[in-house]
Amino acid sequence: MAKFRTGVMDSGVYTRFSPDLQFRGSRSLAMAGGADSLWVTDHLPSILPASIWHPRHVGITRLAPHADGIYEPWTALGYLAAQNRLARMRLGVGVTDAGRRNPAVTAQAAATLHQLSRGRAILGIGTGIRDNNEPYGVDWKAPVARFEEALATIRALWDSRGSLVTRESAHFPLRDAVFDIPPYRGTRPEIWVAAGGPRMLRAAGRYADVWFPGFAQQPQDYRQRLEQVRSAASDAGRNPMAVEAAAVFSVLTGARQSDVDELTDSVGARALTLCAPGEMWTRHGATHPMGADFAGLQDLIPQTLDEPTVLEYIEKVPRSLVREFCLTGTPDEVIDQLAEWRDNGLRYAVLMNLSAIHPKIRSGMLSNAPLVSILRRLKRF
Repeated sequence: MAKFRTGVMDSGVYTRFSPDLQFRGSRSLAMAGGADSLWVTDHLPSILPASIWHPRHVGITRLAPHADGIYEPWTALGYLAAQNRLARMRLGVGVTDAGRRNPAVTAQAAATLHQLSRGRAILGIGTGIRDNNEPYGVDWKAPVARFEEALATIRALWDSRGSLVTRESAHFPLRDAVFDIPPYRGTRPEIWVAAGGPRMLRAAGRYADVWFPGFAQQPQDYRQRLEQVRSAASDAGRNPMAVEAAAVFSVLTGARQSDVDELTDSVGARALTLCAPGEMWTRHGATHPMGADFAGLQDLIPQTLDEPTVLEYIEKVPRSLVREFCLTGTPDEVIDQLAEWRDNGLRYAVLMNLSAIHPKIRSGMLSNAPLVSILRRLKRF
């Protein structure tokens, strides 16, 4: 059985007093927990509505006052690479859009990071979400087709060895294009593909080194989709077991059950469930306020929701829904939840500690110790 590994995801948000405060905290947390990798997100707006980002609801706003003040990921990863000499963690973007950035630029950014980090770059990539595209004038039509063409373009450029590349594509045609950043000691960044739907799963099988979904699904669904990814890899002439099984998880944790309960019932935690698809709400006897068939994060535009609307939407969110959408509980409880995912094929868990949305800033900040405990215990899986 493959060794179980972990990563830590940083939201990359601006902080008062020191603009890299959160980055330094996440790096220290990852090192203390023995994590293999450190990640940053690629978002323009936050996934939480900025209208509830106030001390009356979310404690950490005293340090991070701008919900949508999220740093550009490749710039941030370059900064983290310079701080990574001792830790030697791998560095990833989790995940970048296939369409908002031209794939040639993405190929250049990832190859640059791979050189400057001495071969430790990871390119996490997916279709993206509406919120990062449509409000900024980016075409949101045919996101899966754009994703497939973007990946094919990146691979073509990386494999070109400096030769001119001409490639027909409805979305990203190449005409005598040149790409000449060499591999680092014969390697390119691993490609981690965020995929959930059937077509995306087939694309992950063809192109991905690692399948890397968010986890708006159940562990048994994860196993079935992993089988689909590996079947697609086999159909493409690849070794199906060469595609590793990973996932990113949002975590709500605390040392005491009372802290966890208060966090689970908070405005911030319940607002997170607006990112869950309607089918997940239905499983918990509730209806998504945007409709039973709402796609969740894929289609949510949170900055358009004012505070009264958000508070109305989340009034009847059941605690069980929060607990399915996030890994929630004391370290013992979170480990038990991840054990079920491991038993269904997971071999790499990237954890994003969202416990700072606790209404009490002290409780939110103290959640880092439980997360370190979780990371250390996962190394023994």
